[in-house]
Amino acid sequence: MKNPRSTSKPNDPEAARQYCLRLLSGRPRTKAELGDAMRRKGFEEEVVAEILDRYAEVGMIDDEVFARAWVDSRHRVRGLSKRALAGELRRKGVDAEFVDAAVEAVSDEDERAAALELARRRYRNLAGQEPDAVLRKLVGMLARKGYGAGVAIPVVKQVLAEADEGAAELLDEEAHYE
Repeated sequence: MKNPRSTSKPNDPEAARQYCLRLLSGRPRTKAELGDAMRRKGFEEEVVAEILDRYAEVGMIDDEVFARAWVDSRHRVRGLSKRALAGELRRKGVDAEFVDAAVEAVSDEDERAAALELARRRYRNLAGQEPDAVLRKLVGMLARKGYGAGVAIPVVKQVLAEADEGAAELLDEEAHYE
């Protein structure tokens, strides 16, 4: 039985080009992602390599640009750590040199600021719970975003200290109304 996803024209460069263009029209993709998709579709390796090389040559596929854009977007929007971003890019087949260069664009201060913002946002939903539970939940959330204990624990302690200061200020304000 024939694979329903396979192409009837495995040697047809025009069909391969059209398929690759359809993939690129949806969202940017890495060379490895495109190659894997084209092979799954049933195109022969020679055709795949020819199309990918040509599209890379004319700048339609650029893993370095992809990596920089991916890091910028995923760090800014989702607050992912450098470690998590590097892992995502490696899974997408981006060369290590491009991964390293893209991830280096995120400074340690940027990474800490993103972790702090994530923890502050999440804390709003946890306020009022036991401090130990809040600590575990916030550190766990940051760990899932790729942050190590060296960043997560100080950030969570800062968020908890800010919350305690806010509570103390609120109590001081209430005392003025009595």
